[in-house]
Formats: sequence, structure tokens, C-alpha cells
Amino acid sequence: MITINYRDGRPIYEQVKDALRRLIVSGALPPDGKLPSVRELAASLAINPNTIQRAYRELEAEGFICSVPGKGSFATHSEPDPRRKDELLRQFDEITQELLWMGMSALELKDRIGGA
Repeated sequence: MITINYRDGRPIYEQVKDALRRLIVSGALPPDGKLPSVRELAASLAINPNTIQRAYRELEAEGFICSVPGKGSFATHSEPDPRRKDELLRQFDEITQELLWMGMSALELKDRIGGA
């Protein structure tokens, strides 16, 4: 489900957040699917529960999960934070520009996007 790469330069909470976001976006964690408790996930990854709590807090702020006191955290299909969309579009533009520079055609990019 989630793995931590200690050689990755990103903080551990970001790795956890990104992994959970990928699970939600890919559908592996369905809408209203319950996430492991902070303690359970921290124990399974052998990391501090505060790290998991920070990842959950940021995912909730971005609209990917919601927390229900006494019940846990759940994947959601609410409208994600528009800042996240802007950031992804900025990255997309940078990557697209580099791929075009490397010789990939606009048609190849379009086909690739259509196949996603």
C-alpha cells in the first residue's frame, strides 16, 4: 500500500500524503473508503504518528479526505483545493514543454493523454 523511501529527499509526511493521494485518485481507495487510523498506519510504517497526522491534515485541507471525530478518516470526492490544480497544471506545462523539446509530437502527447 504505502512504502517509505528513506533516500528520497522529500519529508516522510509528503511521501505518505502523495501515496495516499495516488490511492484515492486511482480508485484503489474508493470514495467513502476508510483510511487506516493514524496509529495503525504509523505502526505499520514504523514512523511517528505525528507524521501520519500531518499527512492526513494536509490531505483534508486539499479535499482528498475528510475526518469524522470518533469514526476516522475517509476518502472523499469533494472538490479538491484549486491551488492543487494550479500546481499540477504548472508541472504539466513544464513537462510538456520538455517532452516537445525532446522531439515528442503534439499528436503523441494528445494520444497519451487520451489513453489515460
